[in-house]
Amino acid sequence: MPEEREQKVYEALAALGIPYVRHEHPPVFTVEQALIHWKGIEGAHCKNLFLRNKKGNHHYLVIAEHLKKVDLQAIAKMLPDDRLSFASDERLKKYLGLSAGEVSPFGLLHDTGKEVVVIVDADLQKERFINFHPNVNTATLTIVQADFERFLAACGNPVRVLSF
Repeated sequence: MPEEREQKVYEALAALGIPYVRHEHPPVFTVEQALIHWKGIEGAHCKNLFLRNKKGNHHYLVIAEHLKKVDLQAIAKMLPDDRLSFASDERLKKYLGLSAGEVSPFGLLHDTGKEVVVIVDADLQKERFINFHPNVNTATLTIVQADFERFLAACGNPVRVLSF
């Protein structure tokens, strides 16, 4: 249920003492669709890509600023892996509990096995505020970037910060 997934995000943020601002908007499935609704929302807006390696035994959540070009081949060369491609909807549901158009680092709350490696673009560390869906595509949450790092640490997934 979307409401339960979203509520789990708010509970996790509250448990960590992380404040947020919630911005409601119509459902969006792509960055292009979201742009109109992000006007006036301070901070970096992100695209979140859920990927797998060629064998399908490693999964990655790549987080980058929404306008940044993400070269999957270049990222694969920085990892101990071969070719990367987008993971299926089934894998997205299995590992992050999400559907296409809802991909967010907050989905890590569903990765109880800590199997997803998080790849964060180093440029995001320069931002004061950062924005993500709260596991539903009808809202955007703004949090302080340092609090986002605390959230990732609390999730316990491996995190790599890369320049791409």
